[in-house]
Formats: sequence, C-alpha cells, structure tokens
Amino acid sequence: MDAALQAGIAVYNAGEYHAAHDAWEATWLELDRGSDDECFLHGLIQFTAAVYHARNQNWSGCVGLCDSAIGYLRQLPPTYRGVDLDQVRSALKMLKTDPEQIERRPVPPLYYQGMRLTADTLSLEALSLAAKTIATEYGYDSTVVADASSYATDEAVYGRSKYAGLLTEFILEGDRRAIVFTRLSQHVDRERAKADDVRGLFK
Repeated sequence: MDAALQAGIAVYNAGEYHAAHDAWEATWLELDRGSDDECFLHGLIQFTAAVYHARNQNWSGCVGLCDSAIGYLRQLPPTYRGVDLDQVRSALKMLKTDPEQIERRPVPPLYYQGMRLTADTLSLEALSLAAKTIATEYGYDSTVVADASSYATDEAVYGRSKYAGLLTEFILEGDRRAIVFTRLSQHVDRERAKADDVRGLFK
C-alpha cells in the first residue's frame, strides 16, 4: 500500500488532480469496507476529486465531495500512514465553505512524513506506479513505461539513474511530457533491440 500511496501523493502534488486517484484505486477496492485504511484512501480519493472539481469551477460538486471526504476521514488520527490528515481536513473545510478560493490561493499540497512528496523523492517502485498512472491518464504506451521502470531497477544496481530521471521528468514536466516520452521511448527501443540481439545468438 505504501508505494501506491506515495505514488498518488506525488502525482497529486505534480498538479495531476484527476489522475491521482488512479494510483490508489486498485488498492482501495481490495480493502474491507469501513476499515481505517479503506476510509483513509476513500477520503483521499474524494479530496483529490474535490480539488479537481474546484479547479474546473464545479462548485457544487466540490462542496459535496468535501463533505463526504470529511466524513470518511473523521475517525482517523491527525497523521495516518505518514499523511498529515489535519492539513487535509483543514483544506476540505475551507473548500467546503468557499470553493472559489481555489482561484485565489495555491492548491493545498499533500504532505507525507512531514514533507511535500514529489516524484523526484520517490522509491523506484512508487516512481514506476506514478509514471504508469500518468501514462494511463494521457494515453501513452504503458509498455514503454513498464520496461523503462524495469531498466531503472536494473541500472540502480550500478548507481546509474538515466531511466529514473526520465520517468521523473515524464511525471513532472507536463508541458514537455510528449518530448520526454519520445526520448524515453527511444532509449527503451534501444534496450529492447539489444535484448533481441542477445536472444538471437541462442536460436
């Protein structure tokens, strides 16, 4: 659960408010209804949806989601699984009272273990999930991201970080995402070609 949680937080903090829930949804659907973990993820999913609707000026949708999210998070302590829920609840209450403040103030970030978690601070497992989430959201080839994630794990053994760096850029650089993905695809294609060449030697 931790990798999915961190991935969704980083995606949200990258400004991808709609995509964030995808990182959590598979885990959330497997949890027992009404359990602390289920209420926690359900509340976070509705929080990100509330922010998304506010950003799109769907004020009534935002208010309804804020009210629901507050209910799901009510039973949980100030910090749960490393997430500052007091900050989340405060943001929800402010948005519920005045959703239009989203146009006047910065979007409230999510904090994990006391810091504003971003893609460049993720473990490779969480980075992979975050990149797959972005790929799904925008229709990029998920097999490229999956292979790049595998190569990132391989190269980490040798202290290299080319693929991890490109995956991080893919998440964070919204304006340049297509360019970054092209570079990522080119590197992946070369690695695939090398693997094919090696397999060809043993046929």
